[in-house]
Amino acid sequence: MGLDVTPLKQTSLGEQVARDLRVLIVDGRLTRGVHLVEADLSRDFGVSRGPIRDALRKLEVEGLVETRQRGTFVVGLTEEDVAEMFSLRRTLESFALRLCSEAEDLDWSAFDRPLERMRQAADASDAGSFAVADLEFHSLFYEMSGHRRLHALWRENEPTFLTLLTLTTARDDDLHPSAESHAVILRDLRSGRLDRALAELDSHLEGASRRMRDARREADPVD
Repeated sequence: MGLDVTPLKQTSLGEQVARDLRVLIVDGRLTRGVHLVEADLSRDFGVSRGPIRDALRKLEVEGLVETRQRGTFVVGLTEEDVAEMFSLRRTLESFALRLCSEAEDLDWSAFDRPLERMRQAADASDAGSFAVADLEFHSLFYEMSGHRRLHALWRENEPTFLTLLTLTTARDDDLHPSAESHAVILRDLRSGRLDRALAELDSHLEGASRRMRDARREADPVD
């Protein structure tokens, strides 16, 4: 039928459990030090312990939980952790943009679809769909950079960034300015104005980092 939709991805039970736990950890509902008991999680999610173990291994690689002698515990994300995540992303993505600007015959049209989906989501005030399209847009810079290890490093952190992005996007009353910011980054990069594209990216990521740090501060108020 030629519908403009994103192909559905079949995810394993472990990935689904990891996704849900990731959201609970990042938004502060599962706080630092909480003991994640396999039997309890198996009962809560209605799955066997196998997917639970898979999910916990994923989250441990991402640094959100840690395994000790007595079991697996939430590490969580502090305000400082969020700042570190975004400073890391700023460094990685600036490099990716630089590589894309130097590439020959780059298919810039690949960015049009996620950009249009962001605009549509902004019109509909659909923060969840906006976040998915937003991350797809940024992921293309890593994919098209031609740098395998850079892309692999991004993929390793991508699930956490999607969760962060979903939470920060939900705090925006109007998503149109964010959609336009992406258009500016792309326009400047395509026109050979790398410095301007990097400046817009820096402003874009700083805004997202600030909103997420505010959210963490609200979740963990100082007595």
